[in-house]
Formats: sequence, structure tokens, C-alpha cells
Amino acid sequence: MTLTASAAAAVATSDAPGLAIGPHRIGTPVVLAPMAGITNVAFRQLCRELAGAALERAGVTSAGSSTGAGLYVSEMVTSRALVERTPESMRLIRHGAGESPRSVQLYGVDPTTVAAAVRMLVDEDRADHVDLNFGCPVPKVTRKGGGSALPWKSGLFRDIVRAAVRAAEPAGVPVTVKMRKGVDDDHLTFLEAGRTAEDEGVAAVALHGRTAAQHYSGSADWTAIGELKQAVTSIPVLGNGDIWSADDALEMVRRTGCDGVVVGRGCLGRPWLFADLAAAFAGRSVRVRPGLVEVAAAMRRHTELLAEHYGDELKACRDIRKHVAWYLKGFRVGQHLRAQLALVESLRALDALLAELDLDQPWPGEPAEGQRGRAGSPQRVALPEGWLDSRVLEGPAARMIREAELSVSGG
Repeated sequence: MTLTASAAAAVATSDAPGLAIGPHRIGTPVVLAPMAGITNVAFRQLCRELAGAALERAGVTSAGSSTGAGLYVSEMVTSRALVERTPESMRLIRHGAGESPRSVQLYGVDPTTVAAAVRMLVDEDRADHVDLNFGCPVPKVTRKGGGSALPWKSGLFRDIVRAAVRAAEPAGVPVTVKMRKGVDDDHLTFLEAGRTAEDEGVAAVALHGRTAAQHYSGSADWTAIGELKQAVTSIPVLGNGDIWSADDALEMVRRTGCDGVVVGRGCLGRPWLFADLAAAFAGRSVRVRPGLVEVAAAMRRHTELLAEHYGDELKACRDIRKHVAWYLKGFRVGQHLRAQLALVESLRALDALLAELDLDQPWPGEPAEGQRGRAGSPQRVALPEGWLDSRVLEGPAARMIREAELSVSGG
């Protein structure tokens, strides 16, 4: 699945804006957001293949990137689990052949442990870029003071960022930060955290325009992204939230002035979105609009890559099940067949089921567009007792957070 020949040629002859993350030049200013259970080696490779093929055919090359169509970040891995080399954490940091830059996102609440994890990655040449997670809103993370809860403790945030940057600096590996606006509308931290990260030497900051309390509900606040861009001036500022199409990405950049975008749920079941983004940032309006035959081929390729990744065909089929509804959104597929696809257990069975689809269906248009993945409703953020009473980490919270990483699995 590629851009049409005319669209690919247009990309090749246009000076698309790039994105610099330390020494890495990313041809298209787009980052694939880390998503647990989604952005493994298989999915990252699929996204790169579908975007890169179009650019390669057009003769496009990009300095510092294996394709011109973005930076692809791994699933979040817990720093303590990585230091302890748990099998799951080592699987999460695995990269495919030719994947460059190799990008790993770390979660941690202790500066010493985060620094040790970063040193491991750079000393053993396992990453070319490290992203720090300060945006995760899930209760098992925030109730331990991590993710989107952590920037409230401004000193701890500074110490973690400083420790990571210093650990990565000798190897020339850039560190970036991804965060949310704050815990809730009464406890916003993004401007202060952005300035702190800039002062401590990060290569870029990314802001999801929601608070932790919003989770994935409501609308992302793009105004906040613009405010961060005004406050942080020496490094790239990336915007995240409610980018469901390439045109949304262009609109975010236009409205906020951000230097690039981070795309998460918008590419679920649409791994070809990065080809759209490459064309859009090259100033072209042509977009990939696959028919069901092409979507089925992408689903099949995705499953094949998962089987290679896991070394287990059944595990791969179980993984692809959660993607079925996203891939088939908007297409006319009976409930019985959808249900069978959601229970598939082998590539042979998948092939048989895909053959039953009405593969002549064209792209369904509007029914296939818009929001994908989780949304939900606002919720009270799970936090350590007394967490919001002070910006300083002290007392019981300080003792608790030293053990927090032990109870968060490496992924």
C-alpha cells in the first residue's frame, strides 16, 4: 500500500520540513507515540514499511532516519525492570534490523534507577534516542507518583531529567520528555516542566494537551501546546492529542506553531497514516485511501510480523485480535465474521477468514475516519496520599516512591 505515483513524485520534489532530535534528522516531523501493547517491533516495522515504500519509490532520502516518514518509539519500559533485565523488559527494547533511530521510552520515579537504565541502553548500544514518560495517566502508574503525576513534584522531575540527560550525554544520545498538562485543571505543570526540561538539556519536549484527570476523554487542548511553544524556545516542541488524520496534524502545527506532532490512537488500524503525514508535510493533498483488499493485506502483514516478533503464531494471532475492529472500521463486514476474526488462532485461519471478506469494497470515507481507541470519561486521578499537598517530595511520599518501580511491571 503506497501513495499514488503522482503523490509520491510530489513528495520527492517538495522541501518538507524536518525535525531535529539531537543529531537525528527526521524527514517528516512526526513521532509515533509509545502505546503499551501496540508499538512493538512488528507494528513499528509495518508503519515504516507502508510509509517508506512510497518515499523510496519516489527517490526520497533523509539524513539520520531510515525513512523520511517519522520517528517510531517503542512501548514504555520500566527503568527498574530494565536494570534488572527482566525478560519482558528486554523484549520491549528489541528493535528490528535497520530500525533507525532506535527509540526507547522509559518510565521511572527514581533518578538513580533511571540513570542506570539510560546508561545500560547507551553503553550496550541498545538505543539512539531515549524518551522519558511523564504522561501516562493509568492508575497503577499515577498512584505510585509516576507518569503524569510526577511533574507535580518539581524537584523530583528536575532530578530525573538531569540524571537521564547526563547518563546519555557521553554517548551523544538525545533525551526527550513527553508529558501532560498536569494532574488536573487546578494542578497544571506543563509550562514549568517544559522550561525545566529545556534547562536540563533535553532535545525536545512533547505535550499531550490533556490532564491526567481527562485520561483520553473530551478534546485535547491545543492552546496549551501553543503556550508551551511560546515558553520553550531553544528546542523543538511537539504536540499530541486528537490527530486523527494528516490534515489534523497540519492544523495543529498551524494553530500552535509546534515543531512537529506525536500521533497515537490515530494510527490504530491505520498504519499507512504515516504515508499520509509524509505527503501532507510535503505540502500535498493526496492521501492513501485503501480499499478493503489493501486493508486485509495490511492486517495479514501485521500478523506475520507479530509471529516473527514473538516466535509464536498463536500469540501473534491473539495480539492481532485487538486490532481487528480498528482495521475494519467503516467497512461492511458482518458481525459473525468480525467475531470469528476476533478469535483467530493461526495464520491459515486468518487467511481463510480474510478471503471471506468482500474485498472489492473501496475506502468507506467518513465512517472510517475520526476517533479510534480508548476514550472514556474524566476520572479522579489515583495519587499517593497527600501527593498534592506540596510540590516538594518529602515524608511518607518520599519513602513510598523509592519502592514504586518495584510494583509497576516492565511495560
